[in-house]
Amino acid sequence: MVRLLLTIALAVVVLTGFRWYRYVTNSDSPYDEIGITLNNSMPGQINSWDCAKLKNAFANSLPPYGCAAGDATQWK
Repeated sequence: MVRLLLTIALAVVVLTGFRWYRYVTNSDSPYDEIGITLNNSMPGQINSWDCAKLKNAFANSLPPYGCAAGDATQWK
């Protein structure tokens, strides 16, 4: 039973991590709701890396929630 639960937990972590990584590196829009939610739940260093990647890809767009500084019109 423990083995099954660990397998399920690992599968959830892998699928969630893949979804987040795909949002950061291969997204058509910085405003994907699931990607934004996953980004906001990431620790500081990972969130900073994510925001920098998104800024490089979408510099002319408003930053998504979690990557906005101050007045929500500037990137972190």
